[in-house]
Amino acid sequence: MSTSQGSSAPVLGEFEFNRTVAALSREYKGIFADETIARFVTESLERWPAPKVRAHVEVLAYRFTRERLRALGQAEGTIAKEHPEVLFVCVHNAGRSQMAAGLLAKHARGKVHVRSAGSTPADEINDAVVQAMSEVDVDISAEYPKPLTDEFVRASDVVITMGCGDACPIFPGKRYLDWELDDPAGKTVEEVRPIRDELDRRVRALLAELVGDA
Repeated sequence: MSTSQGSSAPVLGEFEFNRTVAALSREYKGIFADETIARFVTESLERWPAPKVRAHVEVLAYRFTRERLRALGQAEGTIAKEHPEVLFVCVHNAGRSQMAAGLLAKHARGKVHVRSAGSTPADEINDAVVQAMSEVDVDISAEYPKPLTDEFVRASDVVITMGCGDACPIFPGKRYLDWELDDPAGKTVEEVRPIRDELDRRVRALLAELVGDA
């Protein structure tokens, strides 16, 4: 099976597409049918902006679809939640939400599962953000902007938005927070650091609420 995305979406050849579906089918055997997995891979490619490096499409399509399927299983109760689920959302998923996710993952040490997404994802992470995060020993250089999906929200216990307005769907039983912070887009590393440090303060406070750790 091949995909039929528009010119701005990433494309997988038939061999790579089938290999991705097969890998996910092995991982989610007994939870999702092959047809469901194939549909999710196709939808993921259609919704996701093409990365600048063509060779990365297959591995990123696998990672994004894998996380979507995990979220769907959690939302439907077929995959158990082992830890609190937190979702950070901003417009481009290239700055604030990536920093917050990286910081929470660092401090939580596996006690919280973290996702991030964007209402209008960019095609790469902000370079100044990557550098600022490396200064606090958080490597987000391998991360990539991801589109916001319903299953990400449905699987979350806490949804934190940062400048994306009403783009995030509302589901009952979720805790929604809106953090007002400057957008790091177009800023220097020196200008990004105060945003990072404020996110770090808020993330630590959130972690203390969720698991009693800071």
